[in-house]
Amino acid sequence: MQKTYRLVKFASYASVAVASLLLLIKITAWLRTDSVSILASLLDSALDIAASVMIAVAVHIAQIPPDKEHRFGHGNAEPLASLAQSVFIAGSAFYLVIYAVDRLLVPQAIQHADTAVWYMVLSLVMTLGLISFQRYVIAKTDSSAIKADSLHYLTDVASTLLVIASLILSQYEWLDPLLALAIALWILRSAIQIVKEAANQLLDRELPEAQRHEMQQIILGIAGVRGFNDLRTYQSGPNRFAQLDLELDDHLTLKEAHHIAEEVTQALKARFEGLDVIIHQEPVSLKNDPQHHTWGKE
Repeated sequence: MQKTYRLVKFASYASVAVASLLLLIKITAWLRTDSVSILASLLDSALDIAASVMIAVAVHIAQIPPDKEHRFGHGNAEPLASLAQSVFIAGSAFYLVIYAVDRLLVPQAIQHADTAVWYMVLSLVMTLGLISFQRYVIAKTDSSAIKADSLHYLTDVASTLLVIASLILSQYEWLDPLLALAIALWILRSAIQIVKEAANQLLDRELPEAQRHEMQQIILGIAGVRGFNDLRTYQSGPNRFAQLDLELDDHLTLKEAHHIAEEVTQALKARFEGLDVIIHQEPVSLKNDPQHHTWGKE
């Protein structure tokens, strides 16, 4: 768990550092060209810094261990930060739409476009490097905050490519604001995706079906388990939770039933890092009692 925390924390710091460098690069490019598409990318990077700082703080809070007032930990700090990040992203998108439409109505020539292309290529390389590292961290930690941040930087790649295209084709004055408008709509789409994922976590949506299926196989693979029902799961930041009713032979002693439940718990925790397991033991003779099951038989 400590290794996971270090990875997520380092990824959040790397995001802040890269966003700051990208902002400086794009400010220089915009001052030299007065390109509205570069301004669009610049504003996006400025929001990246604010959002990345927010994510870094949220990651720190989410890793605080459970306490007397937060028995299930502080994991929801991550989706809350993602939700706030989406508001920033959506705000920048609406601003860019207004600015791009204005420039479409009153086109302006781009200055020093050839030099600006190299600035944007450098921005592209840095962004791709950060995304590659974030993808590695996501694969290791499944952090919702880093997922949201990575999705935003992925939109930066698309927007940067569009900016480079507008600079290369700078003789077409209408193309620059048109591409800025396309970037704004793309940014808005990413904000909606972030909202959906954050809301799913905050509303305790079930874990992906593939993970639930794997849990089922692990549970049924433990000796002494006669079945289970009412498996409920959800994720809160870096933490995952699973609750189920474990069906055991009626004649088992309490100590024997406890031993089997502990085996199930340890097997699940060994496979899913950061998983908290709650098991209710019940006699298998209740298996077909329709009034006994809340969510139906698994």
